[in-house]
Amino acid sequence: MTGASKGIGEAIARRLAAQGVDLVIVARDRERLDKLAAECAGVSVEVLDADLADPRGLAKVEARLAATPPVDLLVNNAGYARTGAFKALPVDNEASIVALNVTALLRLTHAAVGAMTGNGGGAVVNISSMAGLQPYPRMATYAATKAFVNSFTEAVHEEAHGSGVTATTVLAGFVRTDLSAGMPELRRIPPWLWITPDAVASAALAGAGRGKPVVVPSLRFRMLAKALALLPRRTKRRAVGRAARRAARLLDGAA
Repeated sequence: MTGASKGIGEAIARRLAAQGVDLVIVARDRERLDKLAAECAGVSVEVLDADLADPRGLAKVEARLAATPPVDLLVNNAGYARTGAFKALPVDNEASIVALNVTALLRLTHAAVGAMTGNGGGAVVNISSMAGLQPYPRMATYAATKAFVNSFTEAVHEEAHGSGVTATTVLAGFVRTDLSAGMPELRRIPPWLWITPDAVASAALAGAGRGKPVVVPSLRFRMLAKALALLPRRTKRRAVGRAARRAARLLDGAA
């Protein structure tokens, strides 16, 4: 479980612990991880503090996936995002989004699928986003990484058919997390569109348990996904761009 110290990752970890599942929890914040481990009574909890955007931290988690006791469920939840016009954002920060959201996820999925195939089965759950369904101006890099996650996960799932290994991408929508709280442009999203980390955790684990390649954890987001699929990409791009620019102007006016 990566990104386990808060948000969706913490919610999934707590649900698994309540089901009696032993855990390996990964994040940068050792203090938060130790607190979570202490609160997951009745199960074994292994703590790995690692920065997955750093090759050394990533290698540590890859090695654990190849070690024993074997891991039969990998949840790639660690992620990072920034909002703003691409040309105005520090390029090193944008590259770090790709390193965490794409490179780390790819390498950990590769390590997990190889180990799970040798052990007779397992599941990979990649926490993605509805943002990956269309171009997303002012979140260009983040949305592109999530488009990668969606396509990549479905392809891996199909390649693993018949092996006992499944891969599931979870298209979370607007979720109340520290990550979304740090994006001021999302403050004008209507309250009824938001869901909780626990709702995402519940849907993700249920979908992975059924071997589903794609999970959308809310009826309203499933309806939105179907509607988006019917629209031309140009229409979606323009609509999201207008909304993002309007939100940015409102924020500039309030500053």
